[in-house]
Amino acid sequence: MSTATIDLTAETFSSTIESNDIVLVDWWASWCGPCRMFAPIFDEAATKHPDLVFAKVDTEAQQELAGAANIRSIPTLMVFRENVLVFSQAGALPAHALDDLISQVKALDMAKVHAAVAERQGD
Repeated sequence: MSTATIDLTAETFSSTIESNDIVLVDWWASWCGPCRMFAPIFDEAATKHPDLVFAKVDTEAQQELAGAANIRSIPTLMVFRENVLVFSQAGALPAHALDDLISQVKALDMAKVHAAVAERQGD
């Protein structure tokens, strides 16, 4: 793990999501080949984007947290912005796709996102 990423646990997950604008979470396990392939891509993106939080959750060590997050396949990448899950997808992304995703998340109109979340919660 690079110094640009942090490890999340059940104890630190919520506070990290709530106290940072954009958080990317890589759900992984040491035995997972695609996870090992994605790790350097994730670490490189973390180095390129020091304004964002890049976090990793070891699904073996944090099984209850992985279960609570409904992780069924790894690697899974989740992106939170302003405490809203705006992206969740299983599978390793190539570097260019991760860079594109980060650009899209930064460009989101969060007023519209929050309005849509509020509308859904009202139903």
